[in-house]
Amino acid sequence: MTDVKRVNKRAEKAKQTRQRILQAAQELFVQNGYGATNLQDIADRAGVAVQTIYFVFSNKRTLLKELVDVTVAGDTEPVATMDRPWFTDALAAGTAQEMLAAYVAGTGAVLARTGPVIRVVEAAVASDPDVAALWPRDVDQRHVVHRAAAETLTGLPGMRADLTVDEAADLLYGLLSPELYVLFTHRRGWAHQRWQHWATQTLRTQLCSDEPRNHA
Repeated sequence: MTDVKRVNKRAEKAKQTRQRILQAAQELFVQNGYGATNLQDIADRAGVAVQTIYFVFSNKRTLLKELVDVTVAGDTEPVATMDRPWFTDALAAGTAQEMLAAYVAGTGAVLARTGPVIRVVEAAVASDPDVAALWPRDVDQRHVVHRAAAETLTGLPGMRADLTVDEAADLLYGLLSPELYVLFTHRRGWAHQRWQHWATQTLRTQLCSDEPRNHA
């Protein structure tokens, strides 16, 4: 076996181990809660030594942070949200109505993955103040993403001419928030499709005009 093949094999094995640990952590955090789950529990579920988790993630807090990041992305690839196909495809739409439909669908897929984990994070922050420090408050990445979408949205036909980029961004930020998604789908029992239809129609009512926007 060549050195390159050995390196690739080790890298693939390390990736699979990392994924098993993350999957085990998600299952146990959701099932038992962050505080009630220890690293030995996760190691047993993942089929690894607890020292492996310490080596890969250092501690339970950073394991939770990576779990959230991976869940938001949907995979372990180092690709930013605004470079992902669902985001760029939505922004390539020809009208505000088309963009909103695609954008809500893409955001909804993220929220569906992260809903259970968001509840874990909320409980973790309440029991461990150091967890909150994992997400700096100086830059709200979720707002950054929605504002980038709003910048494109406000330039499309079908958008209300009296709305600013900041106003559009705030509406996207609020109506597509994980808190509101969890409220409807987890606490009120809405199906995901019902939430998606509601969010799309509500945003269209708030953001779109019945009259074509004048771009002259």
